Amino acid sequence: MAADTTLELARQLLGFNTINPPGDEADCMRFFAGWLSDHGFEVSLSSFGEGRSNLVARLPGNAPGRPLAFTGHLDTVPLGNASWQFDPFGSQIDGDRLYGRGSSDMKAAVAAFAVACVQHRQKILNGRGAVLLITGGEETGCDGARALIEAGDLPEIGALIVGEPTANYPVIGHKGALWLRCETRGKTAHGAMPELGINAIYLAADALGKIRHFSPGAPHPLMKQPTLNVGRIEGGLNINSVPDRTRFDVDIRSAPNLQHATIRERLGALLGENVTLTTLVDLPAVLSEERHAWIRQVYHRCQPLHDAPLTPRVVPYFTDASLLLPALGNPPCIILGPGEPSMAHQTDEYCLLSRLAEAEQLYAEIIQDWMD
Repeated sequence: MAADTTLELARQLLGFNTINPPGDEADCMRFFAGWLSDHGFEVSLSSFGEGRSNLVARLPGNAPGRPLAFTGHLDTVPLGNASWQFDPFGSQIDGDRLYGRGSSDMKAAVAAFAVACVQHRQKILNGRGAVLLITGGEETGCDGARALIEAGDLPEIGALIVGEPTANYPVIGHKGALWLRCETRGKTAHGAMPELGINAIYLAADALGKIRHFSPGAPHPLMKQPTLNVGRIEGGLNINSVPDRTRFDVDIRSAPNLQHATIRERLGALLGENVTLTTLVDLPAVLSEERHAWIRQVYHRCQPLHDAPLTPRVVPYFTDASLLLPALGNPPCIILGPGEPSMAHQTDEYCLLSRLAEAEQLYAEIIQDWMD
């Protein structure tokens, strides 16, 4: 019965178009808030812009100690340019696959941990309690989590589970993200008299030649080499003028051994005075202590689902944990969700129904362990 409830809720969440940008989670968030309220949660909705909202839901416990927290986001990335075989908002099922934008990343996980809490509501109420931190705006740099923190609506918690796609493999951390905008300024002139101007595109090309060989820093034992990618460039207004401005955006993925301020300072020194740097996103890396007792307990629960012995793993993508963990006092954190990592942001995104059922059971076991 619980599995049917999880699938039904996942399909309902997938039916909402929450693509970001532009970002419009409000209707989906209101529906979910109503569902949680109907199932006994204390619910608080907060807005961080038109059509944008976050949700905090609580099942307060009666036993001493801090509650267990789950977090997930309801915004999704755009559909992309390729055609979908399945309706991205139709939550169609084909064999073991539940299709839809956000199925793996990460509405199915949100449904699974919500239902797991409801199924064990009395255990939670008699124990230390549970909290759901549901955000919007994660895909564009954790905007919702930042707003949630600034609103001061964060409870004290003892541990955090992030339901991002891991195929139910427990992950103890992820890389940090530093997104920088690099801008060059020149002087416009007629395209037939370029000697009278300063070409901002040429300045950007010189900078790109330097940045291509820039290393953000030393490798990390678990997260390996940091990465850098130039993901966007734009400049010039028309073909017959010397462009006076060009900008390109840099995506750097870092590790706990690297300081973002140092990376930016080194890059700025390399590019020189012709390039102005602006920080767009600054999210620190996340890494929990693998030997922590609760982490080991979660490993124990996950091990039967995997053939080989579990080993410490991290993922390259960022999560809301980058901002939430420092604001929550850095409790232990596990990234654990039923979604397929390879399906995140893909055309015809899907989540396996078998993984979804496993995740609900996993979350239930972790909840019971925490309340005992």
